[in-house]
Amino acid sequence: MYQLNTLSLMDEQAVAWDKFVNACDDATFFHLSGWQQVITATGHRCYYLYATQHNRIVGVLPLARVKSLLFGDALVSTPFCVYGGALGEPDVRRFLEQAAVELATSLNVHHLELRYKTAQQNNFTTRSQHACFASALADTPEQILANIKKKQRAVIRQALNEPLNFTLDSNSDDFYQTYSESVRNLGTPVFSKAFFRKISEVFPQHTEILTVRRQHKAVSSVLSFYFKNEVLPYYGGGTADAKLLKSNDYMYYQLMCHARMDKACNSYDFGRSKLDSGAYHYKRHWGMQPVELPYQYHLVKAAALPDISPNNPKYQLFIKLWQHLPLAASQWLGPKLSRYLG
Repeated sequence: MYQLNTLSLMDEQAVAWDKFVNACDDATFFHLSGWQQVITATGHRCYYLYATQHNRIVGVLPLARVKSLLFGDALVSTPFCVYGGALGEPDVRRFLEQAAVELATSLNVHHLELRYKTAQQNNFTTRSQHACFASALADTPEQILANIKKKQRAVIRQALNEPLNFTLDSNSDDFYQTYSESVRNLGTPVFSKAFFRKISEVFPQHTEILTVRRQHKAVSSVLSFYFKNEVLPYYGGGTADAKLLKSNDYMYYQLMCHARMDKACNSYDFGRSKLDSGAYHYKRHWGMQPVELPYQYHLVKAAALPDISPNNPKYQLFIKLWQHLPLAASQWLGPKLSRYLG
C-alpha cells in the first residue's frame, strides 16, 4: 500500500519532505529535513524514512543512531530535539513505526525512542519524564506582561529598570560564551561552537540570537527557532550576573514582544523541562501550564527503559565535578561528550 524510502543527504526529495512537514498540522520545527545535516555533522548516522503513495510523500519519520559506551546505543527521533516521531495519517504512522522497529532490530541497538508531542495509539511503551510549556502571545507588550503571573511580572518590571539592552543578530560569539558558562554552571557539557553555527547555516530563515547586555557586556543570550508563527527559545542562559540583574527574565519577555510585534508570531513554546525540576517550576511561574510529553520506546537489546537523566544518582558526582571546571576546559571537553547526549 505504501512504499518505504530513505532520504539521503542533499537529496532533491528534501524539498518534498519539507513541503509535507509544512502542510502537516502535527509537524514541528524538528521534523524539517535540515536536521539531518545538523545531526550528521555531529558524527551520527541518520535514517530519514518516508512513505510514498502514488509517488507522493504521505508520511515522514526522522531517525538517527546515537551510540556511545557511556550512554548506550539508541535509534532516536530525534536527537538534540524535544519533539519527533512519525507524521502522517494513523495507518501511515503505524507503517513508519513498524519500519523503525525493523531498522532498530537490524541495527541491534538497545532501544528505539520516538519523541512524540502528543499521545499515540500503538503498542510502544510510553514514559513521561518531561513537560513542555507554551502560551499564546497577546497583541501588545503591555498585554503580554499582564498575562504573566503577578510575581514573575514584578521580576520583569524590576529587570526593565536595570540598565539592560538587547540586540538581535546571528553572531554566535557572545551567545556561545554566555550559554557555555550557563550550562557549565548546571553541570552539563556544552555543544561545540560549530554545532550552533551549523544550525544557523542550515536554518537561516528560522533562527535568531537575542543577546542582553549590561554596559556592553553580554549577560544573557538565547538562540531561538521560528516555525509556523511560533517562537521557540531553545538554547538560552546567562552568566553569574544574570540572576542578580534578572536578565534572563528580561530576555524572555523581550523575545515574546519581539516575536509578536516584529515576527507576527502568535505562540510561544518555552520548551521542555524535567518534571519537578527548577526549570519546570520557573516556567510555571510565567503562568504556563505543563503538558507532559509522551515519549515512546521499543526495547531491542535493553532489558529496561534507559535512564540518562541528570537526576540519576550515578551521574551526580560527574555533574558536581563538571560545575567546577574552568570555563575554557568545559568548552574544550564538553563537545566531545555532548554529541552523545541526544
